[in-house]
Amino acid sequence: MLSSENESVMILACDANGFKKELIDPILLNHTVSIIGGIFPSVIYNDKKYDKGTIFIGLNEKMQVKIINDISQKSYAKLDADMEKQIGDFDESVETMFVYIDGLTKNIGKCINALFDNYGLDINYIGGGTGSLSFIQKPSLFTNQGLIQDALVYTYSKRESSIGVSHGWKSISGPYQVTESEATILKELDYKPAFEVYKNIVDQYSSEPINANNFFKIAKSFPFGINTLSDEKIVRDPIILNGTEMACVGNIEEGNYVDILRGDNDSLIKAAKHAAYISKENMHFKNDFTLFIDCVSRVLFLEEDFYNEIKVVCKNNMPLVGALTFGEIANNGRNYLEFFNKTSVVGHIGHG
Repeated sequence: MLSSENESVMILACDANGFKKELIDPILLNHTVSIIGGIFPSVIYNDKKYDKGTIFIGLNEKMQVKIINDISQKSYAKLDADMEKQIGDFDESVETMFVYIDGLTKNIGKCINALFDNYGLDINYIGGGTGSLSFIQKPSLFTNQGLIQDALVYTYSKRESSIGVSHGWKSISGPYQVTESEATILKELDYKPAFEVYKNIVDQYSSEPINANNFFKIAKSFPFGINTLSDEKIVRDPIILNGTEMACVGNIEEGNYVDILRGDNDSLIKAAKHAAYISKENMHFKNDFTLFIDCVSRVLFLEEDFYNEIKVVCKNNMPLVGALTFGEIANNGRNYLEFFNKTSVVGHIGHG
């Protein structure tokens, strides 16, 4: 998908490639084209998932890539100030923002909120969280400054876009108030240890009692859903158990009300199809390519049925490219920008 006319490139690469910063940086630093993208557990090309390989998406416009470094160390005020400094070349011709963030870092929620507060509702956002299924944080974002971590990278484009978002998870219990949390760490629900409340519900539905040894295997089927004013809950994926505290992908704020959710293969596949339908229905331009941002935990849940999920999105939408992400970033020009988990995001992207 690259040509000599391309002035920017989006890179979607697999963690299994084993890219080393010391080997990749000289290549990235020497390129004159604008570079944005990330490393993920898997990538998607047309109707197939690949666990090894790299997709290069050539774009025929010179896009200025913005970088916010060290996001885990910064307050909302600092993140907001950093973004405000970079807003200078933003104008009304911008239609779409491509956004990638280190999916295994802290302060993702604050970062996404600051992004929205600076750039607002008038554009579409699409992207996701980078990272490895080892859950070891390492450089996973491609930029002209090299391969970096603990950062947000974003760029805006004049290409038109339409975006659909859906997840297919249904509530089995709740709501519970988050009475203690710290960034991505959920500590208490209704003033009780969070895992105690969670286990009490999950054990009623799981084929085996959930514990420290099987936590990730079982928890992938029982995410949390943050209640919002919209019909769709914002899903949070619990991935690590530490005593009675659970680490999630994405922030869960104190005061939020959450449900415990459950899904099945059919409901998840229908949700992906619905996201593609929403995006296609809102597409009033010629489609250049379709960008499919899908949570890595969906493939872990669906297993072989994941290929059916790709097919319902890919149908009549080629060429399709995408990634399995640690969190999905999207809005549709009408709703608040969110960092989702376990969610399908389908974006039709127009010509430059």
